[in-house]
Amino acid sequence: MRLRVEFTTEPFDLEEAPAHAVAAREVIQKAQLDAVDVGPFGNTAEGEAAEVLDAVAALLRGSLRAGATRVSLQVNVIGEDAQ
Repeated sequence: MRLRVEFTTEPFDLEEAPAHAVAAREVIQKAQLDAVDVGPFGNTAEGEAAEVLDAVAALLRGSLRAGATRVSLQVNVIGEDAQ
């Protein structure tokens, strides 16, 4: 099964990326995921279910430890399994 995760961390800082956002992005960029797209207000990545779920757990731990007060995420099944 393939999954797509979309996430944001808060609080926002329009001047520079806060430590919690950097921590979450680093986890996603280092994970064995496909189609990684990081941006100032949202991030997405796709991959096999086990890898996505492991990355989500790590990004939650890392971003909360780095000061996030809120993490919003959505996980969708993509591809053939989405029916």
